[in-house]
Amino acid sequence: MKKILKFLGIIILIFIAYAVIAMLAFSKNYHFEKSMVINAPKEKVWQQVSSMKAFNQWNPWMKLDKNMKIAYTGTSGEVGDKYCWDSKNDSAGKGCQEIKELIMNEKQKTQMTFFKPFAGDATSDIRLASEGNGTKVIWTMDTEQDAMMKIMRPVMDYQMGKSYGEGLENLKKLIEQ
Repeated sequence: MKKILKFLGIIILIFIAYAVIAMLAFSKNYHFEKSMVINAPKEKVWQQVSSMKAFNQWNPWMKLDKNMKIAYTGTSGEVGDKYCWDSKNDSAGKGCQEIKELIMNEKQKTQMTFFKPFAGDATSDIRLASEGNGTKVIWTMDTEQDAMMKIMRPVMDYQMGKSYGEGLENLKKLIEQ
């Protein structure tokens, strides 16, 4: 019994040490980035990233809840193009994403506001760059994290990598078909 308690004590101490180090070492600014080359010209890729309706054709989070309520506002493909989602599923939650900047065939910048399951704000960029005969799509997200979220950063990195990878694969399939 003493060995088990000693083992559990060591595990708890390791977790506490990690938590303290994570809170001190990780910046409050969180940046995530993933990219992929798509075998198509920038103009063709742009058609799938320049509006919220087009984005939602390959958005990996849309599959989290088939009954998710989606509302679009603004003019499609222009600054102010916005969609809001509301899901009973906490994995999808509730929030809005709005286009804040468009540079034709080069960049789409959005502001995301999350209401559920956690409140928060983030910005996301999708940048396009010619690469050989294709287009490199660079998808980023930036947000601020409180101390508790810093502890979860390795898990967040994993989940973001998985989701952004899936989204970029969806985009590649949609464009290259």
